[in-house]
Amino acid sequence: AQHGAEGIFGGSQGWASAGRMHHAGSQLKRFLFSGGGCVDKKGNYSFGTAMFLLPHVIGTAGPVSGQVTDWTNVCAHTRLIVAFGGLALKNGQVSSGGPGEHAMETWLRRARDAGIEFVVVSPNRGDAPDFLHAHWISIRPGTDTAFLLGMAHELVSEGLEDRAFLARYCTGYEQFERYLTGRDDGQPKSPQWAAPICGVDAAEIRALARKLAATRNLLTMTWSIQRAHHGEQPYWMLITLAAMLGQIGLPGGGFGFGHGSQGGVGSPRPAGAATPELPTGKNPASTAVPSARLTDMLERPGGEYDFNGERLRYPDIRLFYWAGGNPFHHHQDLNRLRQAWQRPDTVIVHETHWTPTARHADVVLPATTTLERNDLGGSARDRFLFAMHRAIDPIALARNDRDIFGELAARGGFEARYTDGLDETGWIRRLYDSTREKNLSAGVEMPPFEVFWERGYFELPRPQCAFVLFDDFRNDPLAHPLKTPSGRIEIYSARIADFNYDDCPPHPTWLPPSEWLGASQARVYPLHLVTTQPPDKLHSQADYGPVARAAKRAGHERIRLSTADASMRSLTGGMVVRVFNARGACLATVEVDAGLRTGVAIMSTGAWYDPADANDRALERHGNPNVLSLDQGTSKLSQGPSALSMLVEVERWDGDHAASAHTPPHILASGS
Repeated sequence: AQHGAEGIFGGSQGWASAGRMHHAGSQLKRFLFSGGGCVDKKGNYSFGTAMFLLPHVIGTAGPVSGQVTDWTNVCAHTRLIVAFGGLALKNGQVSSGGPGEHAMETWLRRARDAGIEFVVVSPNRGDAPDFLHAHWISIRPGTDTAFLLGMAHELVSEGLEDRAFLARYCTGYEQFERYLTGRDDGQPKSPQWAAPICGVDAAEIRALARKLAATRNLLTMTWSIQRAHHGEQPYWMLITLAAMLGQIGLPGGGFGFGHGSQGGVGSPRPAGAATPELPTGKNPASTAVPSARLTDMLERPGGEYDFNGERLRYPDIRLFYWAGGNPFHHHQDLNRLRQAWQRPDTVIVHETHWTPTARHADVVLPATTTLERNDLGGSARDRFLFAMHRAIDPIALARNDRDIFGELAARGGFEARYTDGLDETGWIRRLYDSTREKNLSAGVEMPPFEVFWERGYFELPRPQCAFVLFDDFRNDPLAHPLKTPSGRIEIYSARIADFNYDDCPPHPTWLPPSEWLGASQARVYPLHLVTTQPPDKLHSQADYGPVARAAKRAGHERIRLSTADASMRSLTGGMVVRVFNARGACLATVEVDAGLRTGVAIMSTGAWYDPADANDRALERHGNPNVLSLDQGTSKLSQGPSALSMLVEVERWDGDHAASAHTPPHILASGS
């Protein structure tokens, strides 16, 4: 009461459960909104940079949050796919809400069988499955923008750009071309210029540009590439190159994002089909902070920051409430977060296990797992809705998140607003019936709830027409303008120019990241560490389980090193090493990988944070690479995470290396 809604942070981030009704983050927001409001979050860690850039450029964030040209259309019309960041099958195992089918490998095989050629631009050969026989272009991490600029310059030099498309569907190309050709700054962004930046031969850049101009192609980029300092630029430049090629809106052409980032991206789905979603209501408070600026918010209450054209102030957070997530997994520079986490008066966490976040809480309320409750599951990226039947009764004192919130709401005098008079079954029915009604208006008939619940799932029909991104805009740009100021693709954005940001110019630009292999820090920390989604779990979920534990070596997450990098450090597979930079250090176990570019190391995220002591730069013993990652906004425009701009060094570790992340804390007393 003393600090009001502006003193409570409820922007809990995390995957929580596949269940849509018991989705912990949504339940938390409904509870806090019903009780007077809270400070919320804006964006996310997955594609938070793109969420705020793309509306300026193409009028929508749909290509990351919604549909892209579907695989049916791609297999029929595309002849060449260039995948920046790759098409790793492991990423297709997961989808928010739960996948109804694992279709990524199926679609990639169909594409290959259809004769589509694949080019993968990545520092890791393993970012594409072997059966694609993809041509690998080994690029320095963080330099995709320079590579794309080099190809764009080649198009202009050879007169291969589609000027008719640029004139009809785009605005601002002239300003960009002055930069591209060097008329503005005296430096043409030619393949010869790009080659030493990105570590790719100029002839290869030229050859790919010419091939793109002669071939129906799809340019796609993983979400990971925008999770880096200046992460706006490669996305904007990919769209610009696609516009110069003139294939946006054509069957099998144009661009897409996320094909190698999550399951269901590109899977056919009926237009307008709905997926259950718990209504949170309206937040009575007005403050929301970009997701990745969590530590900044805690460190600088009242401090000013720039975001998407606004000058804002951080709130003074006194109460943190987190449910369904593990920020001590997914945030950057965890040692810094650990210190900032001490600033609120109280931290409340709902948890099923003793995660690192639970260990850093003042109050931990035991919550049920998915197996202990009924729910509805389903991803907005595929065609399935499924009944999630409870398998066991809640264990010990564990309670459903909504039941915890319901009791707290009753004590606070707003139970009716929160529950709306419904129990678990009532809410599941309401969400299903609401989804059924929405889908009926979209031409999809779903069975009554009782039939669905007994059968266990519902499959949406396959769409009759394949989805092609921006085909309506291409067919009639006047009738279907983009939601940009010009109604066109904004290669140059006057609106962003008005923001006058020094770290986000008004057209695609090569801006060296804070940390990359061309930076001065590389003399001290000569390895660029790339972090990836683990193949053995979803982020940090079930890190304690037998599958995830078996994937570790000597009790630590693995670090993959190129043959050359391992050799020059006298390291061999199975050795325990210390991975370090100025922000922190963690232990890991070496795995030598001949498919890695020299100067690049790879670690999966998800190992539970396990600092050796209370020191603010304590050695992390388990292998969580986010003790090393850079906590800096991508730019003033998006303020997304820059986790993939990270330089490190590796050395052999002969000291104590036992991790204790999965050992529960000592319980002083227990009772009912």
